[in-house]
Amino acid sequence: MNILGISAFYHDSAACLVQDGRIAAAAQEERFSRKKHDFSFPKDAIKYCLESKQLTVNDLDFVAFYDKPFIKFERILETYLAYAPLGINSFIKAMPLWMKQKLWMKELIRKQLKYSGKIIFPEHHQSHASSAFFPSPYQQAAFLTIDGVGEWATASFGVGADNKIDIKFEIHFPHSLGLLYSAFTYYLGFRVNSGEYKVMGLAPYGEPRYKDLILSKLMDLKDDGSFKLNMKYFNYCAGLTMTNKKFNRLFGAPPRQRESRLEQRHMDLARSVQEATEEVMLRMARYVRKQTGYKNLCLAGGVALNCVGNGRILREGIFDDVWIQPAAGDAGGALGAALFVWYQYLGNERVIDGIKDSQYGSYLGPRFDNADIETYLNENNISYVRLGDEDISEKVADLIAEEKVVGWFQGRMEFGPRALGSRSIIGDARSPKMQETMNLKIKFRESFRPFAPSVLREKVKEYFDLDKDSPYMLLVATVRKERRCQLSAEEDKLTGISKLQVSRSQVPAITHVDYSARVQTVGKEDNPLYHQMITRFNEKYGCPVIINTSFNVRGEPIVCTPEDAYRCFMRTNMDYLIMGNFLLEKKEQKPLDKDIDWLREFELD
Repeated sequence: MNILGISAFYHDSAACLVQDGRIAAAAQEERFSRKKHDFSFPKDAIKYCLESKQLTVNDLDFVAFYDKPFIKFERILETYLAYAPLGINSFIKAMPLWMKQKLWMKELIRKQLKYSGKIIFPEHHQSHASSAFFPSPYQQAAFLTIDGVGEWATASFGVGADNKIDIKFEIHFPHSLGLLYSAFTYYLGFRVNSGEYKVMGLAPYGEPRYKDLILSKLMDLKDDGSFKLNMKYFNYCAGLTMTNKKFNRLFGAPPRQRESRLEQRHMDLARSVQEATEEVMLRMARYVRKQTGYKNLCLAGGVALNCVGNGRILREGIFDDVWIQPAAGDAGGALGAALFVWYQYLGNERVIDGIKDSQYGSYLGPRFDNADIETYLNENNISYVRLGDEDISEKVADLIAEEKVVGWFQGRMEFGPRALGSRSIIGDARSPKMQETMNLKIKFRESFRPFAPSVLREKVKEYFDLDKDSPYMLLVATVRKERRCQLSAEEDKLTGISKLQVSRSQVPAITHVDYSARVQTVGKEDNPLYHQMITRFNEKYGCPVIINTSFNVRGEPIVCTPEDAYRCFMRTNMDYLIMGNFLLEKKEQKPLDKDIDWLREFELD
C-alpha cells in the first residue's frame, strides 16, 4: 500500500512516501526549488517520492495532508474578529491565499496530482505526534509536541501504544512557547521561522538577566508547564510584527535592526528566553512523566529542534530515554500524516525491535550514483580525480588533517534541517581557527555561530558527557572536563563575542563558549562510508571527532544535486569537494562565469 504525506503553505513544505508502513522516501520542497523554507505546494518533492519507487499517482492508495485547513481558518477568523478593527492590514494580506488555495485543499490536491482517491486530514498535532511516536523504537511511550501553532493547539501531550496515539491535553493559541521564542527572534533582529536557531546559538554569550522578567511579565507559568502569555506585549494576533511598543518599553529599546551590531544586552536577552524556554520544557516533561507513567518520551514540533532544551530533559533524568523526530518542524508533518493513516486510520500492526528507530538515519532523499555524477562532471568539462572505493576515507581523512575544508556529497540526502553526513561540509575539529574560517569564508554567516561535531558512536563518551545515540544532532551535551583547556584568569573574565578568542578544549572548533556541543553520533550501520572516514581519521590522527556543518551557504537550502554541490563549492572558499568517488580540488577548477552578485539571489536572513 502506498500512502503519500504532504505538508504545505506555512513553511518548509515537504512530501513523504510510506509503503506498507515503511518510510520509503521524504524530502523538503526547498531542496528542489532552491528557495529556503519554501512553503509552496511540494510538487517536486512529490515527484521525487513517486519516481524513487517507480510509482505514478495511480499507484497511490491514500494521500494525507498534515492539518485541517478549515479549523485553522476558523482560528484565524475568530482571532481577527476578537481584535477588530485592529489587524485589518494583516487580515487583508492573509486572505487572498486562503481564498484561492488553502481553503480548497482537497480540490487543490486533486488538481495538482490528478488524483481521485481518498484524502485524509489529521489534525496538525496528531501529525506531529505520529511523526514522534510511530518511527520511534518504543512499543509504548509518552509524547510531547510543542510548536508555534497548528489549528488551535500550540502544544500537546499524550501516549502512544502499539499502533495508536492518544492526545490527552493541549495548550491553545495565542498562548504558545514557539511564538514566544519567535517573538524574541524577531526582537533580536533575526527572521522568524528561520532565525530561532541563531538565538539558541547566541544564548551562551549572555547572562539570563531578563529571565525573571519574562516569567513574571510575559507569561503566567504553572508547575505543570501549562502557561498563558500576557498578550498586552505581543502583536502577532492582529499585526504584521511579533512584538509591540509595550514589549519595547519592557526591555528598554526597539527591536534590533537586522545585520546591525550585536550588543551584550542582545546576548543577555537570547540567554534569558532560552532559559525560560528550557524551564517550560522541563516542567512539561515532568508533568507528562507523572501523568502517563511511561519511561520513554517522544518529541516533535518546531520547539523540539531546540537541542539545548532536549539535552536538559535528558540530563535531568525525567525519562529513561528520549527520541526526537529529526524533521521535527512542519516538514515532518508530512511524514506523520502518512504514518497516521497507516497505523491509526487503517489499524495496521506496528512491530518494533525496541532498539533502533524506523527513520533509517533520516537518509530518505535523492541519491546520485557515480554514473550520474560522472556524467555531470564530463558534460561540464569539470576537472576531477577518480578515487577507488578503498581510497576515499584515507584521502579525505588526510585532507581534514591538513586543515582543508571539504564538501562531502554522498548517498541519500537527509530529511530534516540537519546535515548528517550526506550533504555536509567537514573539517578538523582540533583546529582553533576552523570555526571562524568556516563561518566567514565558507558559510558567509555570523562569527558567533557554533559548529556541530560528528563523533564515532563508540567513542562519544570519551569526548562528551553523553552515553547514548544522538544520530540526528538534536541533543546538546558538554565536552568532558578532561578534554577541556585550563583558562587563564584573563580568559575566564572575557564577555560577549570576545569569548570566541579562547580555545576551550582539545576540539575547539566544535566547543561552544559554555563547553557545549550539538552532538551527532555516527553509527556504522546508518552511514558506513562516513563512519569509515571518521574511523580512519581517528586511527591516523588520534581524534574520533570532526566538524560537520550543512552543505550550503547562508540564505540557501542544503544542496541536493551534483550541480548544487559544485556551484556551492565554487562560490565559497572550500578547498575540496568529494562527490561519490570523484575528488575535485579548487585550484584545478576553471572560474565560474562572473556572477559577483550571486548572494543577492538569496534573501539573506
